[in-house]
Amino acid sequence: MGSSKGILQGQRARFRMEAGNTATSASCISARTSRLTVEGVGARVIRGPDWKWGKQDGGEGHVGTVRNFESPEEVVVVWDNGTAANYRCAVAFDLRILDSAPTGIKHDGTMCDTCRQQPIFGIRWKCAECSNYDLCSLCYHSDKHSLRHRFSRITTAESPRVLIEPRRKSKKIAVRGLYPGARVVRGVDWQWEDQDGGNGRRGKLTEIQDWSAASPRSAAYVIWDTGAKNLYRVGFEGMADLKVVNDAKGGTFYRDHLPLLGGEGPRSGATRIQVGDQVNIDLELDVVQSLQHGHGGWTDGMYECLGTTGNVVGIDEDRDIVVAYPSGNRWTFNPAVLTKVIVPGGSIGSASGGSSETPGPSDATGETREGQPSGFAVGDVVQICADLERMKIMQRGHGEWADAMLPTLGRIGRVQQIYHDNDLKVEVCGTCWTYNPAAVTKVASSDGSLPGSSSGERLSALLKKLFENHVTGDANEELVKAAAHGDYQKCEEILKRGECDVNGVFSGHTALQAASQNGHLEVIRILLAHGADPEIEDRDGDRCVHHAAYGDEPAVIEILAQSSADLNARNKRRQTALHIAVNKGFLGVTTTMLRLQCHPSLQDDQGETPLHLSVSKRNETILSILLDHGADVTLTNNNGFNVLHHAALRGNPR
Repeated sequence: MGSSKGILQGQRARFRMEAGNTATSASCISARTSRLTVEGVGARVIRGPDWKWGKQDGGEGHVGTVRNFESPEEVVVVWDNGTAANYRCAVAFDLRILDSAPTGIKHDGTMCDTCRQQPIFGIRWKCAECSNYDLCSLCYHSDKHSLRHRFSRITTAESPRVLIEPRRKSKKIAVRGLYPGARVVRGVDWQWEDQDGGNGRRGKLTEIQDWSAASPRSAAYVIWDTGAKNLYRVGFEGMADLKVVNDAKGGTFYRDHLPLLGGEGPRSGATRIQVGDQVNIDLELDVVQSLQHGHGGWTDGMYECLGTTGNVVGIDEDRDIVVAYPSGNRWTFNPAVLTKVIVPGGSIGSASGGSSETPGPSDATGETREGQPSGFAVGDVVQICADLERMKIMQRGHGEWADAMLPTLGRIGRVQQIYHDNDLKVEVCGTCWTYNPAAVTKVASSDGSLPGSSSGERLSALLKKLFENHVTGDANEELVKAAAHGDYQKCEEILKRGECDVNGVFSGHTALQAASQNGHLEVIRILLAHGADPEIEDRDGDRCVHHAAYGDEPAVIEILAQSSADLNARNKRRQTALHIAVNKGFLGVTTTMLRLQCHPSLQDDQGETPLHLSVSKRNETILSILLDHGADVTLTNNNGFNVLHHAALRGNPR
């Protein structure tokens, strides 16, 4: 599969071909004849909704060619960047069909009413609101005809029509790969001797053309650096004569309007949603966020909708769906995000609290104002979300999730610190963790008042819960909790008793790790004096230096460095503490680590250096500091981009 193994192995490695090897296996021929032609060899594809294979394709929007079908469930794709791998096309759908014209699919008797192509090759788009009005794929995705009109997608002359939502509020993405302007070298199917001037010589793709009249958009015209010119296959019979070195943009496409390779219809189902229906969201978070662009957007307050049934209370003029939730909040969604819940017996129930008019933490469209404060203050008493799966999702990019946080689910804690990005450091269950503010609920303010209470209720009961140690008598647990609290006297007392292991683990962490993230310097000194090991890894591979970076504790970095801790240690994602500090925008930790001569340019599992991250975060101060300390601007990430490319992609001219 296109699994973590990446490139094909064993028998499947046959697609790493030598130049001139264009043989087609008998199994390939059999697979071709057994598949629907719309999903045939030569179709141009992009990643689909179930994609989980990292950047094998080159990144979101990059294009590849269907080479053959290994089975009804598995397809081989050669990406324009030269990578070849197997992907799923049944049950799970790793791919979307961008253009089926190279396969020879056509709709006899039709004509595109904009460009006058006759017949229409590839996917046909028929306006559902105008009589006898058709578009080809190029015109449909180029915004021809009214963007408010709904269209039916017709993949083949025999296939059923699939009604698609209007383009006006749908997400468009840039498509990249073998398009005019791309720099290319010979690819896996090259059989044209030295027309290119020799293996490794480069050329420039100037135009997409037809290899044959029956296979439109299946070839590319290239001018080689030697001056030679010729036409080469890009999709014709699944062949890839070229490989991209520097890709080019091939226009923009409505990604979620494209059919799934192997799918029978739209992912959200064909059942029409109406007022009064109950609905769920069963898509991955990143897919939901993408679909929400132009449909009210996405805000952290909307995490409450994941895994929760809501009640449809309205449908606006753009056919977006207004859903009420038990909290009383109402959110506006792209209908493609929602799945209708059918109550046994066929009746549709209503969500509890769905009729409330109480506004949510943002406006009714789900859009958050720029720079909106988190609404929390140091000292606030909060309750941690009790839903494990939601927590795992919400913690992404916000301190991340660790199994050691399990005991904190649903528990009461107190806000200790608010970071510049509104993430919260919360003391809970005797330890401190960084939380996404959307993952906690304020129970009481720092002054002791309860939200919505007019009776002046105090917090004695809540504070009792907050500071309950729940010590089980385990000495390692006592030590870790005392270290997390910063109680150096108790730590020293426990260590002197000799009943515990200074490197013992409780809730997934050592005492030194807990103290490092919370900045308890006296505790750290005592633990180190008793032989605590700063190089022990937790389940995520994070060491004490990583925990200090997560906690924004430059003074801890200093102490660990004096104890010969490895400042360049990497966790399971191959991130150093410097990666973490730069990603979180922690200037103090970043400056301290560089002053202590940590390596400024180590790469993580995505090939990203701290310099790449500073560009992504648009943090010019940290970027300048990294450059001042010799960060390497030439290193490329897994997508082939060095930091200058990265800056250009992010629209950062500086």
